Amino acid sequence: MFAFSDEQQELRRGLRRFLDDRSPPREVRRLMETDAGFDPAVWTQMARELGLQGLTVPVEYGGGGFGPVEQLIVLEEMGRALICAPYFATAVLAVQALRASGDESAQRELLPGIADGSIIATLAVPEEDGAWTTDRLQTSARRVGDGWALDGRKSFVLDGATADRLLVVARADGGPSLFVVEKDARGLTRRPLQTLDMTRKQAALAMDGVPARLVGAEGAAGRIVGRTAMLAVVALAAEQVGGAQRCLEMSVDYAKLRVQFGRPIGSFQAIKHRCADMLLAVESAKSAAYHAAWTAATESAELPLVASLAKALCSETYLQVATDTIQIHGGIGFTWEHDAHLYFRRARSAEVMLGSPTYHREVAAVHLIDGTS
Repeated sequence: MFAFSDEQQELRRGLRRFLDDRSPPREVRRLMETDAGFDPAVWTQMARELGLQGLTVPVEYGGGGFGPVEQLIVLEEMGRALICAPYFATAVLAVQALRASGDESAQRELLPGIADGSIIATLAVPEEDGAWTTDRLQTSARRVGDGWALDGRKSFVLDGATADRLLVVARADGGPSLFVVEKDARGLTRRPLQTLDMTRKQAALAMDGVPARLVGAEGAAGRIVGRTAMLAVVALAAEQVGGAQRCLEMSVDYAKLRVQFGRPIGSFQAIKHRCADMLLAVESAKSAAYHAAWTAATESAELPLVASLAKALCSETYLQVATDTIQIHGGIGFTWEHDAHLYFRRARSAEVMLGSPTYHREVAAVHLIDGTS
């Protein structure tokens, strides 16, 4: 039976107190309107006082050395608070890509800075089609002297406009490869994108002969991206569960307070049934996300199957619960002033991030077929 330890429960309680103080709804709304999309002072505090950016960074590189279960707790609480910060891009995508690369030099160069909050990093895989795959890469890498130069475009890059280091996947002679690019590299253009979810910044990159350094072995990006995306899917499922849980809480609280025909609307059978359905859906999604994190922590061979099933279920649950939250709130739920629409936007954006539910069901089906053949 899966259960959180006392230390993990304390991590959750401490982080919730921190987010309630540093990321209330009014602060989320303020930050999502800024170009950077986050508060540098809070980012530094997250790293140096709470150790969040270095949570899964190995101890030898200045991190906490924790695993997927602790990261699940952090992402669940961050999803609940809709925190505006480049955490997913840096502490999930970039950290996992560096670790998967096996490149000691790159890890020694970048992971300590990520852990102490001085480096914001991200992973640039998708191009115009938005796919997290290395099969159809148009971005190319060519040797220039002792180094490399990149040409091409990337899109939907999380926090790509503010990252200090960009881990870019490109097509080289030896196969898809991973490269690190400096934020001020010659020939690099970064353009912020207008997106549905304003709490999570994305950017498009244009590269024209951009100097880059190879990370890991040439031709190894297929394996690196596959491993990174699988663990990122588990983390994203946790974030979706946190957002869905907060939507449920808002709905129940409103149903208790809103009076119609002389009675709280929560006493009406239709609202009771909807809230009960939301609770069942959220608890089912939690079970899937928690199991996926536990599977990742134990390095089980079932991880590809479990991760995809969790992403499919948590995506659909979050979107449905966010939609129901707006409907329970009635007219006020549709207004810009209410937070319900912020969760709906995050739910809709997260649904397709790292693969849609349909895509992940296909992945799960392939694993099931291969496992029985």
